[in-house]
Amino acid sequence: MPFFDGAVGRVHYRRWQVKAPRAVMVFLHGRGQHSGQYHRFARTLGAAEIELWAIDFVGHGLSEGEEGVVVALESLAADASNLLSIARSERAGLRVVLAGHSLGAATTLAVLANSSVDGVVLCGTPRSIAGTAVPGGDLLVVHGVDDRLAPIEPVREWVAARSGVVFHEYLDAGHDLLHEPVQAQVTADIVEFVLSL
Repeated sequence: MPFFDGAVGRVHYRRWQVKAPRAVMVFLHGRGQHSGQYHRFARTLGAAEIELWAIDFVGHGLSEGEEGVVVALESLAADASNLLSIARSERAGLRVVLAGHSLGAATTLAVLANSSVDGVVLCGTPRSIAGTAVPGGDLLVVHGVDDRLAPIEPVREWVAARSGVVFHEYLDAGHDLLHEPVQAQVTADIVEFVLSL
């Protein structure tokens, strides 16, 4: 199992290897989740020749740290940046997309303060970060209309104030889009976005 030394302990990650990928996605999960919950997502991406790499944040999954305790966003971003560098070095020359769900979306934006990627996917974006600048790269935002953890209205306002954002809303969908009945459509929209870069 692959690990690297992170900002606050050993950090585990998964890589669903694709023989001849067209692009690489580094995925950052939400609070209380881990990379092992994204096998279905990885299989669908892999079928489209997109190789998925996913982190277990400290205190989540197989990474070190106190279970369920979220460390400072700066530490999460440092670990995510480390994984981004590993993926880039392993798959040099490929387009790289950084994607995050909820806490992972917040971490994605923190990573982008010091890194650039070819594309960004934000899912279940917390209202506290809606309005944050997204430097460089194309942007896809996916959000459930019935999201009670991260209400959609601040995200709608944030997206409306930006140009060039691809935005998909999903009716009868809540916060965890990649694990809800709409997951197949959400994944298809993500694949379409990544392959369009």
